[in-house]
Amino acid sequence: MIRFLGAEVLIVAVLCAIGWIPTQRLAGSEALPAMIAGCGISLISAALAGWLTTRIDGATPEGRMQRGMFAMFARLGIVIALSVAAVLSGQFVQRPLLFWMATAYLALLPLEVRLAIS
Repeated sequence: MIRFLGAEVLIVAVLCAIGWIPTQRLAGSEALPAMIAGCGISLISAALAGWLTTRIDGATPEGRMQRGMFAMFARLGIVIALSVAAVLSGQFVQRPLLFWMATAYLALLPLEVRLAIS
């Protein structure tokens, strides 16, 4: 689980480093907190889904399928809830927030799949 979290943090840090200048140039400096928040939302949801994956029994093929599905739906629910809260707060520029949330979500998905099948 520690390696999983470390890999997630590394991927999010690389995404933020790569996207810092383009986000600033295309959407302005007020979009940078939205980028960080969007990546953070995806990081939190992936970490919680990974934790659920390690806590649910996967001794049988059916158990592995159930834990994968449960973690996937939990991750999606957490992302939706946190994204709606961030958008409705009015503290972030919406387009960069949602763009970076979706980008980080997709970038972190292979790690979760790998954890689920292992």
